[in-house]
Amino acid sequence: MAREHSGTRPDPSAPAALGFGLLTRVEGALGTGTAAYAPGDGWIRLTLPLADGGPAPVTVDVLADAARAPHGIAYLLPGGGLNFTADFLTAGSARRDGLAQHLRRQGLLVVGVTPREDAATAADVGAGWGLAAHRRDLATVVGALDSVLRLPYQYVGHSAGAALALDAAAHDEGPRLRRVVALDTTGPYEGEAALRAARTRDAFAGLLARGTYAVDPGLAPLIARAVTDPAAPSAVPWPPDPSLRFTAAGLAHFALIRTASLPGEANWIYTRGHSAGDYAFGATPAEDRFSLAHTPVTAWHAATAALGSGLIPAALMRDLAAVWAGDGTTYAIPWERIGAEVVWVNTEGGRGHEPGGAELIRAGGNDRVRFAVVPGYGHGDAVWSATAAEDVWSLLGT
Repeated sequence: MAREHSGTRPDPSAPAALGFGLLTRVEGALGTGTAAYAPGDGWIRLTLPLADGGPAPVTVDVLADAARAPHGIAYLLPGGGLNFTADFLTAGSARRDGLAQHLRRQGLLVVGVTPREDAATAADVGAGWGLAAHRRDLATVVGALDSVLRLPYQYVGHSAGAALALDAAAHDEGPRLRRVVALDTTGPYEGEAALRAARTRDAFAGLLARGTYAVDPGLAPLIARAVTDPAAPSAVPWPPDPSLRFTAAGLAHFALIRTASLPGEANWIYTRGHSAGDYAFGATPAEDRFSLAHTPVTAWHAATAALGSGLIPAALMRDLAAVWAGDGTTYAIPWERIGAEVVWVNTEGGRGHEPGGAELIRAGGNDRVRFAVVPGYGHGDAVWSATAAEDVWSLLGT
């Protein structure tokens, strides 16, 4: 990415004039904030933290083609603890771009909406930062841009962002919503999984009751140490011999590949893990052998290095777990109200074959619902794999 300079605007007479003109309209519609423009190769980016008096701003990133008018808008909604840059501008190969640039090349104006927690401290995050608050923040951005651009639009979300996309679509009565794309998320479970989701909901509700409003998954420092000091011993016991410790690289790879086996209130939701790969224990931790199948560790490092706080509001996790549990009292997505086209793509090793939400949308009378599972992929591979464009994004359409 080109270096951004707060308040610096490109020359309106340059080849990027069309894109620049569009972004100045966007900036005007969103109101106060410190705008940063960054011209690239055939595109231009606007980054605007919205100054609305809250303890931390929602940040809007807009990618526009330099010389081509868009035929629609894609609102990109990152996963829990992530931001727009980490989730959608990170690529698994130096020869590729992230999903944001892929959609921009399809003729869409890309609008990334990064939630407040990315710019927050733990003390900033409140008890009310649940799914409904995220949806209201998104609706504010969508309403402002729709009033001036009046283009058809779609919601595209990954993980928690996909749940937000579905919830937003259920509450959006605007005439220009065309589609919602859900990447690796889960609607209501059934049976034992639903009961486990209810226990997860209760665990996060307990944190809120005790005054803990934010959680930190800690992935960024874990990945950073694996890259900068891979052979160093970690603090985590090594399963074959708990008196020994994983190496830093070994621990990071184990956590990515075998996420579902780790302790933690929400790790069980993954069929296997964040990233597809293989892990084999050796005679000692230093002799462990591991590899990632689709997303190199350098891509994981680039993504996590782009994070702000990395925090996830406990209220958001409580609400997501309520959705997984099918709990209509704590929080429910009104599936029957989703009338837009739905493209729902999960990964085999991530959220797996869990079509419950898609089936509820169909049951509500919407027959424009496609659900697919990408084999051999983990949760993060859907956006960061070196071959995601062929294996995943080709299923999305435009």
